[in-house]
Amino acid sequence: MTGMSSVLSTAPAPPEEAARHFAARLSFETDVSDVHADLEAGVPGLVVVDSRGVEAWEQGHLPGALHLPTALIGERAPALVPPGTTVVTYCWGPGCNGAIRAALAFARLGYRVKEMIGGYEYWAREGFVVETATGRAGRPVDPLTAPVAGAFCGC
Repeated sequence: MTGMSSVLSTAPAPPEEAARHFAARLSFETDVSDVHADLEAGVPGLVVVDSRGVEAWEQGHLPGALHLPTALIGERAPALVPPGTTVVTYCWGPGCNGAIRAALAFARLGYRVKEMIGGYEYWAREGFVVETATGRAGRPVDPLTAPVAGAFCGC
């Protein structure tokens, strides 16, 4: 394969098109570091929703998250999440599309919504505190996901 580029075998999009694409992705997605920063800052009008089942919730969840399994969003969200709230959904992690299904359910109800990419897995792997049935706990930072010193990655 000398002289052939796997990356360039499909031409990159023109810069204007790429800018639209990446801006659109940021309007639909957020990451665990940004969610953590907003929760720590107490940003008003933001509700983080764990869309997993009861057993997963009890195993561990983000402190301050609202537990609302996807199947119950249509029925319970209007009573639990005020209109005008921005909702951030999460599920297990990148191998699960539960957060996407939950985000779709909220969007269909008229909420502004973002998916927290990385989900619970990356929240825990980045060393952020989780809440369990026995209290709050943290794990060591996974050096493949965040700086071990706990400093902001700078991206």
